[in-house]
Amino acid sequence: MNSPSPQGPWHGLLRTVREYPRRAPLTAAYVCLLLVSHAWVLYGLSADRSAAVLGHVSTNLDNLQDHPLSSLVGSVLFFDGTLTDVASTEFVGTFITLGLGVCCFLARAEHRWGKRRAVAVFLGGHVAATLVTAAVIAVALQHDWYPAAVRQALDYGVSYGAQTVLAIGTLALPRRGRLPWAVFVLGWPLGGAEWTTGPLPDFTTVGHLTAALLGFGLLAVPGFRRQRVRATGPSAVAEPASPTGSDPVSVQSRSLGGSGQAGQQGVAEHGRHPGPQDGEGDVSGGTEAVSAPQGG
Repeated sequence: MNSPSPQGPWHGLLRTVREYPRRAPLTAAYVCLLLVSHAWVLYGLSADRSAAVLGHVSTNLDNLQDHPLSSLVGSVLFFDGTLTDVASTEFVGTFITLGLGVCCFLARAEHRWGKRRAVAVFLGGHVAATLVTAAVIAVALQHDWYPAAVRQALDYGVSYGAQTVLAIGTLALPRRGRLPWAVFVLGWPLGGAEWTTGPLPDFTTVGHLTAALLGFGLLAVPGFRRQRVRATGPSAVAEPASPTGSDPVSVQSRSLGGSGQAGQQGVAEHGRHPGPQDGEGDVSGGTEAVSAPQGG
């Protein structure tokens, strides 16, 4: 008699890691790119050269006026944070933006809505929040709310795009967890905010709050309240979201825990499982079925 397959969170975690590149290939490639670029500027370049590269891609006011496209695109090829100093507040920010925002919620958006929509949300949030923040900085400088040096401040990374997908990812959570999550998404930037002489917090806090509001605003778009559904049988179709914003129910499902029992909800990223009930969803990607016409 065969021994039962291993159960528990470690089994689910290993399966999640193994299936991650297949479930969200674009996000997986992007995460690898970010890790490589981070190692490159830290260990592959001299300190002066590294500062020059990051200074060029920084989306500060002067760069946006001088070379806007290369700074906007180059900024999202790096992340501003640490992976080693786990006791620092900087690591907390890295965990939220790179870990939760990119690795989890962007991957979930790619699996749920497709590559094009996920990229549009992420890059749209990055660009829009950057431009709004630049406008706020310009006004603040006129009123002496920010020091003049902010025009050349170092400002790069994935955090604005990550903040947008964290906000729109609220629909992935059970209904009872959505309000606390929204409070967290809006609250964590304020936790490290710096206030100067004016009525505004530091410009990065303004950018993070702007990106979060953009993401919450997208929740009202009907296309983001439905998911791309795939199935193995020809009779499977994508069901539209209910008026309450609940996710469609999967036609075919299986457990991610390895037990093979129908009705057990998957706990790993992008697993197939019975459809969420009463508006509940999973962060990892939901059901699989045939691509719906709205595609992405």
